[in-house]
Amino acid sequence: MSEWHFATAYEVIADTVGDKPALICEGVTRTWSAYDDRSARLASVLSEHGLGVESKVGIYLHNSNEYLEAHHAVMKFRGCPINVNYRYKEEELVYLLNNADAEAIFYQASYADRIAAIKDQLPNVKCYIQVSDDSGSDLLPGALAYEASMQSATPMARINRSPEDLYMLYTGGTTGMPKGVMYANGEHCAGLSGIGALLGAPVPETFADLARCVAETEKMGMRPTALVCCPLMHGTGIWVGAMVPQLAGGTVITVKQLGLDPDLLWGEVQTHSASMVTIVGDAFARPMLAALNEARSRGEAYDLSSVKMMASSGVMWSQEIKDGMLEHSDMMLFDAMGSSEGSMGSSVATRAMPAKTASFQMNEDVKVFTDDNREVTPGSGEIGMVGTPSAMRGYYKDPEKTAKTVREIDGARWVFPGDYASVEADGSLTLLGRGSMCINTAGEKVFPEEVEEALKSHDAVEDSLVVGVPDERFGEKVVGVVSLSVDAQEQDLIDHCRQKIAGYKLPKHVILVDHVQRAPNGKADYKWAKQTALDNL
Repeated sequence: MSEWHFATAYEVIADTVGDKPALICEGVTRTWSAYDDRSARLASVLSEHGLGVESKVGIYLHNSNEYLEAHHAVMKFRGCPINVNYRYKEEELVYLLNNADAEAIFYQASYADRIAAIKDQLPNVKCYIQVSDDSGSDLLPGALAYEASMQSATPMARINRSPEDLYMLYTGGTTGMPKGVMYANGEHCAGLSGIGALLGAPVPETFADLARCVAETEKMGMRPTALVCCPLMHGTGIWVGAMVPQLAGGTVITVKQLGLDPDLLWGEVQTHSASMVTIVGDAFARPMLAALNEARSRGEAYDLSSVKMMASSGVMWSQEIKDGMLEHSDMMLFDAMGSSEGSMGSSVATRAMPAKTASFQMNEDVKVFTDDNREVTPGSGEIGMVGTPSAMRGYYKDPEKTAKTVREIDGARWVFPGDYASVEADGSLTLLGRGSMCINTAGEKVFPEEVEEALKSHDAVEDSLVVGVPDERFGEKVVGVVSLSVDAQEQDLIDHCRQKIAGYKLPKHVILVDHVQRAPNGKADYKWAKQTALDNL
């Protein structure tokens, strides 16, 4: 499958099921033909501004048809789309866009002021494209209006592309700064196309076989209609929620509204007869289950008869919440264990086959290794780090981090995203958690060091440690443990951090102590900090 490429695959699909819907967002439907045409016009706009092979383009947008059109457009001219977290503040945006060498940016009109404030710090950017919304923001001077520039452009002619074209997804790094996880476009495309089997769709053995499989899927009435509940700016949203169903010739439904509105989401499922729903663990599943229960108690139960699968990745999805979902519908619950660096295993639950929290069936060729590179024996009780033969090529412009994550063992190449686990006697994998102190809150990665630095930049703070503690809805919540040099109030410290870091990184609580405990060598004592947080909440 080495000849694969996302842009070429989507063109083949558009030629095969062109009159079928590809994108739906808040009453606007784009057929596959329109989707491909609009993306080709955007590709022309970017090409005319000097972008070409491996040019990076930031996508600073909410979930929308426009997000996916821009994503497809960049790959059409063999460029590399860059996911930009819309929660980032100015300093974070400057770092990410410059680290990625971004040459153009698609941005939401509501963030026009933020873009205006950092434009002079982005020397590589040649083109700004503003997507209108309900914010009432004027078009920035020198920027292009998304719809007008696209409509006036001539569609870019189709070209030959290399499967080695760079594809990246930005994710959090160990210091809190985002890192670009690199893939070869073709290898990643081929890998995601294989997941279509979960949807019941025929999976092409070769790229040339794609049109036949898509046509067969349509003929069988199995073309997926997929609702993406989580942000497209994250891997679960763009890969599982959008690209997997698209590679089966399916339809992707998005909603622009920020914040989780379970009734809105179930309403979209019902309106569009969605067959697939993509979420991020309990952070989404718990409130969505509550909405189902409330609707049923009112005698207004949602019609879930169209839903064949609910998929999740990235955050714990507990057994009791899965069981609750299955009371409403005998759908397949697909819980993927993985990260931006690679897929490691999965858990599938149905009414006839319930699943256990944190227990996963390892993907083929995935292994668990001890720190001295010995493979963990099933049933031994030993703990090791999960290694996967991932298609990940490394981290963009970060050879040091690449060397720590990608290792050679007995002549084979392994990727270690950082997850520790034990292997049960039956070969299943029990996930134990990250080796680092990474905090995973509602699908967002928060690294303690960055929040600690934000806290310590306050004049009253002497020292700080940041930990994650269990939270029923979000999996974990961020808590700071702080010692002061002068008096300060908890809310003042949180408000100070609000000016430094994205909202989801803010500590929900700050515990004030006389002294922040550290080891003699100055290293953080996170075990003490976590217990201190738990004892005081």
